[in-house]
Amino acid sequence: MSVRVRFAPSPTGQVHIGNIRAAIFNWLFARHEGGSFLLRIEDTDLERSTPEAIATLLEVMEWLGLAFDEKPPLYQTSQVQKHLAAAERLLAAGDAYRDAKGGGGEAIVFRIPFAAERIPGVSSVGTVDVPVHPEIPVQVNGKGVDYAGISKKGTPAPGGCCLAGCLDLQVLDAAEQVLFTLAGKEDAILRDGAEFSVPGAAILRFTRRVISYHDEVKGDMSKPLDSMRDVVIVRSDGSPVFHLANVVDDITQGITHIIRGDDHVENTFRHIMLFSCLGAVVPTYAHLPMIVNAAGKPYSKRDGDAFVGDFRDNGFVADALFNYLSLLGWSPGDDREKMSRQELTAAFSLSRVLHASAQMDIQKLTNLNGQYIAEMPADEFLAVSRDWLKRYPWVSAVSDSQLQAVCALMQSRVKRFADLEQWSYFFVDVPEYDEKVCVKQLKDPAVRAALQAISALFAALPDFAAAGIESAIQAACDQAGLAHGKLNQPLRAAVTGSGVGAGIYETVELLGRERSLARLKIALERY
Repeated sequence: MSVRVRFAPSPTGQVHIGNIRAAIFNWLFARHEGGSFLLRIEDTDLERSTPEAIATLLEVMEWLGLAFDEKPPLYQTSQVQKHLAAAERLLAAGDAYRDAKGGGGEAIVFRIPFAAERIPGVSSVGTVDVPVHPEIPVQVNGKGVDYAGISKKGTPAPGGCCLAGCLDLQVLDAAEQVLFTLAGKEDAILRDGAEFSVPGAAILRFTRRVISYHDEVKGDMSKPLDSMRDVVIVRSDGSPVFHLANVVDDITQGITHIIRGDDHVENTFRHIMLFSCLGAVVPTYAHLPMIVNAAGKPYSKRDGDAFVGDFRDNGFVADALFNYLSLLGWSPGDDREKMSRQELTAAFSLSRVLHASAQMDIQKLTNLNGQYIAEMPADEFLAVSRDWLKRYPWVSAVSDSQLQAVCALMQSRVKRFADLEQWSYFFVDVPEYDEKVCVKQLKDPAVRAALQAISALFAALPDFAAAGIESAIQAACDQAGLAHGKLNQPLRAAVTGSGVGAGIYETVELLGRERSLARLKIALERY
């Protein structure tokens, strides 16, 4: 069977980088395997999954180049009747039951099958004893086994599990005398609704069964059935719950591999059971490591840009963000960090997804983004820059020739297009001076005297070009007894108001003689 994967977000506004990374990994896997990458929009939260939120999701996917197959996407709200029909099938098969909650209507609850061995991956691991608090009676009914464990202080601690978690259950007192045996009562409990209350219990003895599956990322995973409860699949208001809807939709779309965040690991054990009880083949699972901050906590807006829209709005390139997120929790097996989509697709495999959490490094992403910007064709960089600069008031007076010259000088230094805001000094008459930088660079009397000399030397240059500018600056250094290069940063502060930028000789040439001389005068008078 051909590989079929899906990205199944619940759009509620902005798209978190953790969600879009899951989409990227699904996309890469599908393209590597020659399979299909599907989009399913889980829009059953009608209050939050607004048309605007869905539009934001689709726009983000288009910007990142995450083209999906089999359009239009599957909307979960269109599947509700299939979800409810599946719940009825489970009821008819005895794999679900109706339950009134808190005096409201009846919910439908998925019952973890008592004959659990029919579920792939379920096996027995032997007999276990679980101590219980004798002051609280053990309750046995079709919803499970409820009891009180014993806390470290010896007090009752709430406990319980599904009925399937206690195969061959015996309830014993402190002397290990049998107070209750489940054997022979299963039908009365499951079919007829019989209930039993057993006071004075001290030990639960039963055959422990576990459900196991192989995760393509995390390895072999297992969970004891006695740590599980039956789960609601249709609410009392008649709306399907995530567990049922998710599984039915995966069956509808013929999904073969489910690649998602590891916050869904616990859900997977129940989903495997639902697939089996609905007569479907269980997909292969792969759970991705969480994206964390420097402290190892889940990465969020508090840590900086966390939504795809934030990165786009701050001038990150789609290919750079795609590249970075592809390597956040996955490795090609070598030292490559800058990879094209074609290279990522060719190298991608689930076996190389990392087990540990992936730490977001915004500086690393910023540097990678700078590489992508530096490699842009000059005309593309010019066009993007021109569009980006429209948001700044000072750009209205910028000519095409000016902008083209500045772009040619500055492209290799740009890390994000948001950095273009710092270009204002090329286009305004008086730059916005960084007080701290200027005070530091212009306080030395010898430097100030040398800058005065530079003004005269600049004024006398027959050709105001980088080579002559460099010679004039070196001559001023010689006259003042300063090492060559000693005036570069003070001069930068004086003519740009900043402490960073492109080569100072080329910058001064681009600013022009008149503007450079005027700014030298202003800076020396002000600081």
